Amino acid sequence: MTGDSTATETTPETTALRIPPAERAVKVTVVGCSGSYPGPDSPASCYLIQATDAQRTWSLVLDMGNGALGALQRYVDPLQVDAVFLSHLHADHCVDMTSYYVLRKYHPTGSQPKIPVWGPKGTAKRLAKAYDLPRKPGMEEEFAFRVYRDPVDIGPFRVEPYAVDHPVPAYGLRVSAFGKILAYSGDTGPTPALMDIAADADLFLCEASFRACDDNPPNLHLTGVEAGEVATKAAAKRLVVTHVPPWHDAQTMLAEAAGAFDGPTELAAQGTVYEL
Repeated sequence: MTGDSTATETTPETTALRIPPAERAVKVTVVGCSGSYPGPDSPASCYLIQATDAQRTWSLVLDMGNGALGALQRYVDPLQVDAVFLSHLHADHCVDMTSYYVLRKYHPTGSQPKIPVWGPKGTAKRLAKAYDLPRKPGMEEEFAFRVYRDPVDIGPFRVEPYAVDHPVPAYGLRVSAFGKILAYSGDTGPTPALMDIAADADLFLCEASFRACDDNPPNLHLTGVEAGEVATKAAAKRLVVTHVPPWHDAQTMLAEAAGAFDGPTELAAQGTVYEL
């Protein structure tokens, strides 16, 4: 990635040494987990990742799909978010950035400082177009856009992007802090990159949009079976199945995944909090 790998003067390793072991928790909150479009019980994709170091609590957001900004406000002040990571530029993963732009630009306390937003090439242009803004400045006075290249350190976190298999440029993310690992598949078909993303993960958020019984298109999404198989091969400690479209019975994906993975397996649900 460009530039912001020096977002703080400490590295995740040196930060961990300054925090008592009992306080080195990484908290993952499911803000939205509905696949492809919002469902009756959840917004589209959005996950809040938080950890506290000797300075303060740091908050990262992974994806900002349809309806996510409204739900996010239940768990964190949006003005306290430190960075956003967009897995790809389909609307169910990024479109609420348009509302977040309005919140930061026109807030009654004044225009807010820029925060970094990482995403695929073209993120700034895509979001400007989504809100019918001119390309320049677009949203670049509110967000510091960065393109996925290398791992980035921010606060106690290290975020590693991996290109995955989807019809548009898309990335899975491996987020680590205090020796704990969150793996996030993003949207993807089967790909060897998932093994790198999920290896020994404490929590593997893996999409399962397809049923194994159907004739599914290639290079698009995973089945529950495939999610479970990746979790097994990667030796993930816990599997959370996410991004199930509302037109499917999510219990089908859960049953498929649990049949292919012997570890703890559950469905993502809006509002669920995991402490790693």
